[in-house]
Amino acid sequence: MKITGRGVGGFLRGPDPRVRCVLIYGPDQGLARERADILTRGVVEDVRDPFLVVELGGASLRGDPARLADEAAALAFTGGRRVVRVRDATDGLTSVFKGFLADSRVGALVVVEAGELGSRSSLRRLFEGADNAAAIPCYADDARSLAGVIVETLERHGLSAPADVIAYLADNLGADRMMTRNELEKVALYKGEPGTLTLHEVMACVGDGAATSLDAVALAAASGDGPDLDDAIRRAFMEGISPVAVLRAAARHFLRLHLASGLMVQGRSLDQAMAALKPRVIFTVAERFRSQLRRWPAERLGRALEILTEAELECKSTGRPPEVICGRALMRIAQAAPR
Repeated sequence: MKITGRGVGGFLRGPDPRVRCVLIYGPDQGLARERADILTRGVVEDVRDPFLVVELGGASLRGDPARLADEAAALAFTGGRRVVRVRDATDGLTSVFKGFLADSRVGALVVVEAGELGSRSSLRRLFEGADNAAAIPCYADDARSLAGVIVETLERHGLSAPADVIAYLADNLGADRMMTRNELEKVALYKGEPGTLTLHEVMACVGDGAATSLDAVALAAASGDGPDLDDAIRRAFMEGISPVAVLRAAARHFLRLHLASGLMVQGRSLDQAMAALKPRVIFTVAERFRSQLRRWPAERLGRALEILTEAELECKSTGRPPEVICGRALMRIAQAAPR
């Protein structure tokens, strides 16, 4: 079965008792790990308990397919139900899970984590079509869900934040759920006590987060700065940010430029067009944004968005390395940037 949208929260809190195996996949590996931990804690108290939780790598499982069924059927030394977690699953394990799901033995809950799986993925289709399995996609937070994560995490530390601080955090976080929470934990530690966060306090902590790397990619591409773009792409990949997340961050930047350009065509001044964007353009990049808005005509911005959309589809539907597809698309845009 396929679990999406609002159904994800309810499933994580109380999975269908028929489900023996859950596939959690997508570009946001931090969110995938968070959801896997929630499912695990629904069965055991401590996700690190070696008697109740066993972890298997995808590569090792390919070498020893029978181990999955053996671990799932094993009895816990301390009693209770066990959880088997499988990391780095790919389509190469489809036959292993097909045989496991057909096994009538009742045993542990199996939680499987995978990266990006396209709609043609045999592993994804197996889990979506089985009555005793479930598939949960994990994509980068959109603006609304990201704001909710920020507010919820800050509230757990007795913190609140005005709208401009939330906007800054949303602009500088979001590529990965785990990284987002880690950055917010760092903000709470820096604050040191309950209260209201200021923009200055947040900027002192979140200046080098994942989204800062994504901003660097988008700004360099729109500025036509090839060397800076090459460095920014390399940094983003080294931080573990997926190519699809990089492409989406660049698309968000070009979409904002396109929206502001459209407002200018309607008669608004450049500053009025920028002021109308929500969330607002952060002052630290406002001058570069203003310069790009002056130079990029609307039709070229539209073509840049087409290139980014096509690249994301290629990443999901072809066998070519997504890092190569991503880098090539961004370099094409940088080379086409008006001078």
